[in-house]
Amino acid sequence: MIELEFIGAARTVTGSKHLLRTSRATVLLDCGLFQGHRSESIELNRSLPIDVGDVDAVVLSHAHIDHSGALPILHRRGYRGPIYATPATRDLCVPMLEDAVAIQTADARHIKKLIERDHLDLEPVVPLYTTEDVVGVIGSMIAVPYQKRQVVAPGVTMTLLDAGHVLGSAIVVLDIEDGGRVTRLGFTGDLGRPHLPILRDPQVPEGVHVLLSESTYGDRLHAPIAETSEGLAEVVRRTCARGGRVVIPSFALERAQEVIYELKRLRMEQRIPPIPVYVDSPLTVKLTDVFKLHPDCYDREAFELLHSGESPFDFEGLVYVSDVAASKAIDASDAPCVIISASGMCEGGRVLHHLRATVGGEKNTILIVGFQAQHTLGRRLVERRPEVRIFGVMHPRAADVVVLDGFSAHADQAGLLDFAEAVRKGGDLRQVLLVHGEPPAQEALSEKLRERGFPEVRAPKPGDRVTL
Repeated sequence: MIELEFIGAARTVTGSKHLLRTSRATVLLDCGLFQGHRSESIELNRSLPIDVGDVDAVVLSHAHIDHSGALPILHRRGYRGPIYATPATRDLCVPMLEDAVAIQTADARHIKKLIERDHLDLEPVVPLYTTEDVVGVIGSMIAVPYQKRQVVAPGVTMTLLDAGHVLGSAIVVLDIEDGGRVTRLGFTGDLGRPHLPILRDPQVPEGVHVLLSESTYGDRLHAPIAETSEGLAEVVRRTCARGGRVVIPSFALERAQEVIYELKRLRMEQRIPPIPVYVDSPLTVKLTDVFKLHPDCYDREAFELLHSGESPFDFEGLVYVSDVAASKAIDASDAPCVIISASGMCEGGRVLHHLRATVGGEKNTILIVGFQAQHTLGRRLVERRPEVRIFGVMHPRAADVVVLDGFSAHADQAGLLDFAEAVRKGGDLRQVLLVHGEPPAQEALSEKLRERGFPEVRAPKPGDRVTL
């Protein structure tokens, strides 16, 4: 029997964890943190309903925290087995997981200060893991290049293909032998979009029997890249003209680099004014350095730009900020500028300080460039609520909020359907299982897949077990 249990990212977009069981082995696909409402996410992350003694191997699709961030919890529970990922993903996990520890520690310290100083009715926060747990995870990671077959557990052989989502992201292909029968499972992780800047387009696995597909944007289409570029330029020009500041909450991995790359192009073409652009995220600075180490993952345009001696991630007026004093100095000035800061869903990190300083000003703009999960501050901003809670205190929102979905590194509905069609064309596809999506997106995508005559299409609930 070959079975998948859906622990996380089932009818939601965070906490990706899928447990593959056969009569011979147990393999965990991704081990991500739940992100969202503080008390709810802490409880979900602490529970981690996985018997680590049963797990033979972990396969990590990419380094985003909602896919990798619970690995140190697994280590803390006693897991000492291998964790397989691409070389770039392994390199990215070092700063990503270190930053997760730093954010948890800083948030705990800040909440404690608010409770003691202002006597706020807040629950104290205890970090989920320590730096020692992160060191243990990195020591267990085995880097496997794209296209190389690797036995990861008895009867389970893995091949990683380029997912085109973030640097090092992989489509995981597992050949699973059980009871004399071989089943090929294709797991998209997070599926990228064709023709995005910097990275190569997603690859299509062949001979897949079961497709485990993300569905984040299963109910909508992205704007064309050119339209998104002009949208970014227009936001910067309009905000600058009224003397305001643009705050861009951004995932430190990939989204920040894409926005920097686009701003560089707009500056070169003189489509935006020469105002300062601050990248205020120590993590983004570190991740951008990792990008420079992996040009093997770039598409042709980015690769040629790099080899011409022109860095894709530097331009005049761009300032990378790491130390706290320089970060605070940004908000001490009212001069027009662009501030790119993590975290992408506004649930932690320095972006919260910038939002607190700008959310009440009518001349300012909060520019949302990525998916915002339910119950996050980012989602509440997208909903343009008149008041938002930052660090436990309600703040009136007067700043303009603009959403540019075209920067998303996730495939939209058309991209997901095209990918599924390509997989079906290349093999005997029997099942499509949808994960990493909210119910409306999954229902819309399921309907489209059924209209096209796909075989069994399901969107499992948390805790469901499906026989392949």
